[in-house]
Amino acid sequence: MNVAIVGYGIEGRSALTYYQSLGANVTVCDRKADADIPAGVAMQLGDSYLHNLDRFDVIVRTVGMHPKVILEKNPGVEHKITTNINEFFRVCPTKNIIGVTGTKGKGTTSTLIVKMLEAMGKKVFLGGNFGIPAFDFLPQLTPDDWVVMELSSFMLYDMTHSPHIGVCLMVQPEHLDWHGDMADYVRSKSHMFAQQQPNDIAIYYAQSTVSHQIASSSPGKKIAYCAEPGAYIFEDQLMIDQTVICKLNEIKLLGKHNWQNICAAITAVWQIGQAPDAIRSVVVSFTGLPNRLELVREVDGVRYYNDSFSSDPYAAEAAIAAIPGKKVLIIGGYERMIPLDSLVKTVKEAASDIRTILLIGASAKRVATALQKVDFTQFRLSPASTMADIVAEARMQAQKGDAVLLSPGFASFDMFKNFEDRGNQFKEQVHAL
Repeated sequence: MNVAIVGYGIEGRSALTYYQSLGANVTVCDRKADADIPAGVAMQLGDSYLHNLDRFDVIVRTVGMHPKVILEKNPGVEHKITTNINEFFRVCPTKNIIGVTGTKGKGTTSTLIVKMLEAMGKKVFLGGNFGIPAFDFLPQLTPDDWVVMELSSFMLYDMTHSPHIGVCLMVQPEHLDWHGDMADYVRSKSHMFAQQQPNDIAIYYAQSTVSHQIASSSPGKKIAYCAEPGAYIFEDQLMIDQTVICKLNEIKLLGKHNWQNICAAITAVWQIGQAPDAIRSVVVSFTGLPNRLELVREVDGVRYYNDSFSSDPYAAEAAIAAIPGKKVLIIGGYERMIPLDSLVKTVKEAASDIRTILLIGASAKRVATALQKVDFTQFRLSPASTMADIVAEARMQAQKGDAVLLSPGFASFDMFKNFEDRGNQFKEQVHAL
């Protein structure tokens, strides 16, 4: 078997090890002419890395690469293109797989599910768009283990397998530069459910018609969350199946949007076992993931929050609602022309709690124009080009009792390597104050 691995990042390295273990003849194809390929491995690097891929039996694309990029150079190879995730599902020895998709909250929901299952005594592995590459833990899996997969639209685009339990969170426009339009984005998400069987389970957010539409691709049992029969909020309690899990004020995760993620996780786990004590132990102790509404520290009476994972305006809206009191907001980044109407409406409605907004990055001027159209003027076009300057400027604007909130609402690529780099730099500069 001749295999081309297109893209040699973390996934590519994991794929190389996997396909070598099968005895395949592997060629690594990467745009970087100086990619660090192991000795003895065939390679096709530089400008011609996508040429003549039709000579391979299998073409493993890195999930961030749209298949059409390969097909433009190699017409007719659709049936040869796969991904690590597709192959993992094909060979996985356990059918106990939970897939989580949606626009935001996938990492938090997936982690909650893992922790709840572990509290119930299950052996669980976390992979997909989060955790470690699935091929890396494949040799350890047994038929009784559980796997939780965070699945992005890029991964699902050409997916031909579905998990036993699928969870679709809130879905809003995202990655439209990659997909072309919302219909393609929704179609991609739907692939997670389309291959389910009648005995499988499709869980969806009750208040999202798009989430319901995506889950409806499944022939399996459909269960809503944030409504019965799934987990839901009743008065000041979190409940499922008439069972109280905890009081809302016991939840450590910030923001009402995280109540949705918790309800999604509980609904998924409840299908496996009704263990309210184990579930409660996680809900009342989990404080969140790095770069998601992460309290870095308090300096001179000002709290600094790192929400660098916020890469679309909807996430920034959720963060604004989640952090109480007066705020200095840091918004902006890589420009993908995502609509701003909802964001500026939220800002306008929260104006009394906003000290000022520092607009950074390539999107700053467009956001400024959108804010002016709703008569919001409490913003500054920041000249800062480094995170040190951004944090210094935010500190100057903040007053005792305020919060400084980095929730950019845009991707990071104009100024930083990725959202982790952006968040880590923010934390470093805050710790240096």
